[in-house]
Amino acid sequence: MARTTPHDPPRTDGDPLYWRVALQLLGELRDGTVPPGERLPSERQLAGHYGVSRETVRQALEVLRRDGLVATDRRGSHATLPGLPVEAPSSLAFPVGARPADPGAVDRARVTWETPPPEHAEALGLAPHRPTLVHRYESADADGRGRRTAVTSFSAVALSEVEELARYRDRADGAASAQLRRAYDWMRQAGLTLHHRDSITPLADAPSVLVTRRVHDQYARPLEITDLVVDAQQGALVYEFTLPAAG
Repeated sequence: MARTTPHDPPRTDGDPLYWRVALQLLGELRDGTVPPGERLPSERQLAGHYGVSRETVRQALEVLRRDGLVATDRRGSHATLPGLPVEAPSSLAFPVGARPADPGAVDRARVTWETPPPEHAEALGLAPHRPTLVHRYESADADGRGRRTAVTSFSAVALSEVEELARYRDRADGAASAQLRRAYDWMRQAGLTLHHRDSITPLADAPSVLVTRRVHDQYARPLEITDLVVDAQQGALVYEFTLPAAG
């Protein structure tokens, strides 16, 4: 039974107050108010949101932790419910070339902690043989056509500034699915202004094109580089645009 403080509203039924808060928070996690992998508001903010004490919030979070619905590390608590994060309609999809959700398509994504390709290490300013977070994405139509493969390497800056990405280091074993479709939103929420430069070049030995995306922030620090190979034929194209930081 939760210990009631003067800051907690009186209860009108037999359920402990912390249990009812846990159910309310779980409902918000399930409806995507806090997408999977993202940090929850602070205990103080949650206490104000639900009109209870911070102690009651702690007890509610402990209930969800015991059921594996919330995890807590040195950066705070975050949702661990399975499923794709909720995306804003205007979100820039990650990685470059990622398709909108299509029931007929076969998509796979995973992350590993490994030494990136040499050209990626150079673009990100990483020392030779230094490992980093590497994301691999594969997609194809149901009939196997329209194949797309993308390899993304993240910089040390991205992992230090964007805590949602940093959390993937401990589970980057290449085994579990790891959709990072909100990676750019996470970067913006961390206060980074994103500058993209995408180079599109046809491959000489295949009916495909290579898209290389480089992303840096407002301080010209590299954040990520992606190489996408997609079945298509078209001339080379380079374009640039800037996505301001959130808020």
